Amino acid sequence: MIRRGAGLLGLFVCATAAWAQAPTAEETAAAIELSRKAALAYTNSLPDFICTQLVHRYIDLAHLAQSVSWRVLDTLTIKLSYFDQREDHTLVLVNGKPSEKTYTDLGGAISAGEFALMQQQIFDPASQAIFTWKKWTKAGKRQAAAYLYRVDVSHSRFMLDFLTPSGLTQDIVGYHGTVEVDRETGNVLSMTYMADSIPKTCPISLSNTKVTYDFADVGGKEYLLPASSETEMRSRELWTRNLAQYRDYRKFSADSTVHFGDAK
Repeated sequence: MIRRGAGLLGLFVCATAAWAQAPTAEETAAAIELSRKAALAYTNSLPDFICTQLVHRYIDLAHLAQSVSWRVLDTLTIKLSYFDQREDHTLVLVNGKPSEKTYTDLGGAISAGEFALMQQQIFDPASQAIFTWKKWTKAGKRQAAAYLYRVDVSHSRFMLDFLTPSGLTQDIVGYHGTVEVDRETGNVLSMTYMADSIPKTCPISLSNTKVTYDFADVGGKEYLLPASSETEMRSRELWTRNLAQYRDYRKFSADSTVHFGDAK
C-alpha cells in the first residue's frame, strides 16, 4: 500500500512538472497550427442563431487616469442574429423601454465581431500574426495554453469607427493581445484584442476588448459561443466601458422570437 501510494504521488509530481514546463518551439508551432485550423473552421461550424445581448454601458467624463470614476450611462437589450455567417444587431430596449433608434445610430461605444470575425482575423495566415507562448492556465474548468499575439497595421483589417457631427472617421489599426486556447482541441476559450498604431488624427486613443466563451445549447447541440465581453474605449472627450452578457441562444428560423420582458 505504501509503495502504491508513493507511486501515485510520483506520477502526480511528474504530471505537475510537465504541466508547468514551457513547450518547445516545435510544440508551440504545432499548437498554434491546431488553433489556427480550429479558428478558421469556427465560422463554418456555427449554426444560424439568435440570442439576447445585454449591455451595461458606463462613462467617465473626468477621465483622470489616477482615479477613474465610472457612472452608468444606460442598459441596452439587443436582439443579436447570426445568419449566413454575419452578425446583425437590433436594438430593442434602452433601460428596459422600447427604442426606435437603430444600433448604429445609438451613439456612444458599440462593438461587433465577438462571435467569429476577430478569431478569424487573428489566425488568418494573411494577418501574419506573431504568437509567443505565455503560460499554462485554466479557462473555467478546462486546461488551457495562453499565447501573446500581435498583428501589425500593414496586415490588419481591424477598423476603429468614430461618428462625429461632421461625419464618420475610419482608421485601420494594428492590434495585439492574448488568446487562451483549449489544450486538447485548440478552441479559443477567451481572447483580448487591443488596438495599437492608432493614428494621431484618430479621435479614439484606446480600444481594448476581452471576450470569454462557453458552451451553449443551440437546437439541441452544444456550441462554444461568447458568454461575456468587456470593451473599454477612450477619446479626448469621453471614456467608455461596456459590459455585455450573451444568453438565451436559440436556433434561427423565419419565425424566431426572443422574449425581452425579463431582461435584467
